[in-house]
Amino acid sequence: MQALLAPLRELADFSDMKEQLKKNKALSISGCVDSQKLHMMYGLSDGFKYKIIVTYSDLRVREILEDYRLYDRNVMSYPAKDLIFYQADIHGNQLMKERIRCLRRIMEGKPVTLVTTFNSLMAPQIPLRVLQEGIISISRKSALREEELARRLVAMGYEKTYQVEAPGQFSVRGGIVDIYDLTEENPYRIELWGEDVDSIRSFDVLSQRSIEKLESVTVYPATELILTRERLREGFAKIEKEAAVQEERFRKNFETEEAHRIQTQIRELKEQVMEFQAYTNLESCVRYFYEDTVSLADLFSGQSHIFFLDEPARIREHGDAVETEFRESMSQRAQKGYILPTQMDILYSVETIMSRLAGRPLAAVSAMDFKSTLLKPDKKYDMIAKSVASYNNSFEALVKDLKRYKRNGSRVLLLSGSRTRAKRLAQDLREEEIAAVYSEDPMREVLPGEVLTCYGRVLKGFEYPLLKFVVLAESDIFGAEKKKKKKKLYQGQKIQDFAELKIGDYVVHENHGLGIYCGIEKIEVEKVAKDYIKIEYRDGGNLYIPATGLDVIQKYASADARTPKLNKLGTKEWSKTKTKVRGAVQEVAKDLVELYAKRQQNEGYRYGKDTVWQKEFEEMFPFEETEDQLAAIEAAKEDMESNKIMDRLICGDVGYGKTEIALRAAFKAVQEGKQVVYLVPTTILAQQHYNTFTQRMKEFPIRVDLLSRFRTAGEQKKTITDLKKGFVDIVIGTHRVLSADVEYKDLGLLIIDEEQRFGVTHKEKIKKLKEDVDVLTLTATPIPRTLHMSLIGIRDMSVLEEPPGDRLPIQTYVMEYNEEMVREAIVRELSRGGQVYYVYNRVNNIADITAGIQKLVPEAAVAFAHGQMKEQELERIMYDFINGEIDVLVSTTIIETGLDISNVNTMIIHDSDNLGLSQLYQLRGRVGRSNRTAYAFMMYKRDKMLKEVAEKRLQAIREFTDLGSGFKIAMRDLEIRGAGNLLGERQHGHMEAVGYDLYCKMLNEAVKSLKGITVAEDFTTTVELDVDAFIPPEYIVNEVQKLDIYKRITGIENQAESSDMKEELLDRFGTVPKSADNLLRIALIRVAAHRLYMTEIKGKDERIRFTFKSDAPIRPEAVQELLRAHRDTLAFTAYGAPFLTYRYKKTGIVEKDAEQLLTLTEQMLEKMQGILLREV
Repeated sequence: MQALLAPLRELADFSDMKEQLKKNKALSISGCVDSQKLHMMYGLSDGFKYKIIVTYSDLRVREILEDYRLYDRNVMSYPAKDLIFYQADIHGNQLMKERIRCLRRIMEGKPVTLVTTFNSLMAPQIPLRVLQEGIISISRKSALREEELARRLVAMGYEKTYQVEAPGQFSVRGGIVDIYDLTEENPYRIELWGEDVDSIRSFDVLSQRSIEKLESVTVYPATELILTRERLREGFAKIEKEAAVQEERFRKNFETEEAHRIQTQIRELKEQVMEFQAYTNLESCVRYFYEDTVSLADLFSGQSHIFFLDEPARIREHGDAVETEFRESMSQRAQKGYILPTQMDILYSVETIMSRLAGRPLAAVSAMDFKSTLLKPDKKYDMIAKSVASYNNSFEALVKDLKRYKRNGSRVLLLSGSRTRAKRLAQDLREEEIAAVYSEDPMREVLPGEVLTCYGRVLKGFEYPLLKFVVLAESDIFGAEKKKKKKKLYQGQKIQDFAELKIGDYVVHENHGLGIYCGIEKIEVEKVAKDYIKIEYRDGGNLYIPATGLDVIQKYASADARTPKLNKLGTKEWSKTKTKVRGAVQEVAKDLVELYAKRQQNEGYRYGKDTVWQKEFEEMFPFEETEDQLAAIEAAKEDMESNKIMDRLICGDVGYGKTEIALRAAFKAVQEGKQVVYLVPTTILAQQHYNTFTQRMKEFPIRVDLLSRFRTAGEQKKTITDLKKGFVDIVIGTHRVLSADVEYKDLGLLIIDEEQRFGVTHKEKIKKLKEDVDVLTLTATPIPRTLHMSLIGIRDMSVLEEPPGDRLPIQTYVMEYNEEMVREAIVRELSRGGQVYYVYNRVNNIADITAGIQKLVPEAAVAFAHGQMKEQELERIMYDFINGEIDVLVSTTIIETGLDISNVNTMIIHDSDNLGLSQLYQLRGRVGRSNRTAYAFMMYKRDKMLKEVAEKRLQAIREFTDLGSGFKIAMRDLEIRGAGNLLGERQHGHMEAVGYDLYCKMLNEAVKSLKGITVAEDFTTTVELDVDAFIPPEYIVNEVQKLDIYKRITGIENQAESSDMKEELLDRFGTVPKSADNLLRIALIRVAAHRLYMTEIKGKDERIRFTFKSDAPIRPEAVQELLRAHRDTLAFTAYGAPFLTYRYKKTGIVEKDAEQLLTLTEQMLEKMQGILLREV
């Protein structure tokens, strides 16, 4: 932008600075302020291809990133490597993804501005040429060998899976290779014809369907450490050699434990790498594999580039701190045999880096000139610049200043975050008689005495008094601008096949009961092959059902993972069970329907539109609402303003602003003289919400009271009487508010927080309260019942999926327990002024654990808390922790219940494999509530074989390391934990008996019939034709995928869905084989037959038999009409279950016969539809 650059050129020193930089000199520029620093950097970097801005903290990186976008759209952050926590089984790869994105830009030779912290220059990298050799380019018509490609991808850090679901994975199946490049939005699908590339397309991860065709793709490495087999061998030889020396040294000093540790560490590392290709923990061994490691700074040598140091004195501090921390931590580890000596000097020192930057164009920019030991500049400059004072929404003050500037002949540039607002500003100013112009011309300069408004944003305005040049930001005038993000609307999604069947799983067949799934078997009967699903029952009974009849079986899911009792084929026990459950379900459905019908019929209270106070109250919210939050607030208000009784569920991750929605709804209710109950699960939470409510409502005449054990009997009594009289507007409390003695004058709204915490008896009481009151339920991980109900559509639901503005994803590590790591993590958090949660879930020896931690970290204040303590004691500890007097809190899982402390940013979970998924998730959400990167360490005992369920859990947590996935977690929890406590206690057993899905299906039917929606008794239609209809094993190799496709083919209901399915098969697995195509045709035949009330179609031995339900509503004259039309070929039998028989002649050629049979069946059904279903 010329308007920004032109004035700089008038600076006396500016052209001299540019000259010096061209000569590769180091400059020091002081007197720069806030956003003006970046203005200066932008001016100086003009003409350089790569600009690297180095600063001192992650927070500052994000500020610069936001602010620099005005000058350069291609600005990226390069996050530092975390060299201390490298020994985890699982790392989140979020940060690595960002780093590789930056490296990709450099390798592509595109200009870029990198913003990074100094410690990322200190970490070793492998040379760029090695990464460049790793790049794979694939274009159409080029030759490619599958095995070769797979081998190279593994070396590049890609993980092989059956189905590509996350960046950094690839899959190979019969001539189709899917690759999810780490730096791309969508994965690629490459289809091979022999060894030639036939087509390349990008595809969507969720639906696995193609998006667009591509001519060529380039795949970048998914790791920063590319290791060929050769390099690995050589590197490990060095490691083992050094380990032997070190082990010997330990043994000589009789440090046997350390000697043993080093031996096992190296052995396990080698096994991990060589056998399982898991390279996660090799970062720290980079020096063994590459002699010639480089720093980030070296990647630019030979290219046109410039370095900027933001506040060199702070950078020095930051660099030294990183170095000391690393040295201390590593020497500790080396002494204990966790690492080898060479691993201690993997970090480049501050001096080394500065010496590597010598002789390159470099400018250090700072606010004040003080002696910096970081660099000796070739030349110093001093700028005169100042920040602009904020106007705090006062337009008059702005006008006054602008007039002053105009008198001085200053040039003013006003930047606004939107083009329309910039235009409007110019108009408003012209009305105040100020020469203001709006321009979109990038070459236009500001004239003296003129105000130019433009589109663009800077964080803070600045002024060069000598140049008479002022830049004002919209935020200086109207206060900090709220960031707006557009977000897709949340459309409730069906629970996607949470029934991924694996061999050995328990399944429920609707007519035969509970058995064990034994896989898909291809069976040939009289030369016709089909796939059957085998289910094994008690006493050796086996049931084979066609793979197309999948709609009658479901995976068995129950609340506790007890082994269910199998049924026996051919006995009455299953139908007895079903009848019993059906009776019980009827009862529940009646309750439910009555409750909901009451709510539908009883008109709720209609609230009026928002008042002025409401708007004032909402504007006092100090944060920016996310789109989801606004939508949820809107929906809740709409419910309140309508006639119906509100029953809304708000699912939002921990800390995503659910409380604010509740606050606004409560305020609205109180406006109209209604009372509000806010129900929370724990006393401490009640206290916290009470503080929030009183804080937010202090400006208004609203009385908020607390009912919990923290209140004296006298206080409680007073609250209860005042509630009855209507003096208390809002009462916040634990289940104490459900007691019989608590009565309300005019209750209007019930808010339930963290619903998953209430027991069954409380829920019954809540139900009684609910009947004619608006209800708002808040929860982070919904319990299955609410989830399912809302998906069935009885309740309304709002989902908050978008994290608040400045929250970072939590770095999650899953690792074996090791004291050294615990010490590091704690020391590290304390050194940045934070606090730590240590979760230990056994009360009996929690004190010993606390003492142990105190011993590990003597300088920290460590305390413990658990639910069996005296209430006062617990309260005191929590209170101290919130006030920062305790550094490390060792606690049981009571902290999962919603304490909000933004200073806690590290959490260590002991024996994380023993906790449930929603628990782990809620716990993890307790950290990372501020704008610093948070860490969660899930520890498990060394050498303890993880139970399969636990492994699944930790895996799920890792998959969801991004924020906002509580909702998906609950979906997974349904699968792992089964759907617990569905509808009160009695129902639990019934649900166990038939499995969750069938129970839901029955419940749904019962609800419908009670609501008076007639449900025709469902019947199954089977189609058995003498044709090969199955999915060949070589077409879809993976059994889970094959089952999923079978299941979806079974669900096809019309021609459009069938063509869509065919397209998908073609897209995902290649040309559709004849037998699979037949399968699709048979699916449609079944749909047509079902419409005609047929229970079976059988086609063999030159006849096709169509059997009807005995009570099929078919007119006899229609049958006669059919018989007349096909006099010679069609016969009708009317006794028992009526059926039509159609005769035809075979040709004797198998393929032709199959085709003929299918075509004839399709034609006959079409004709029957025309005649039999015609209305009289």
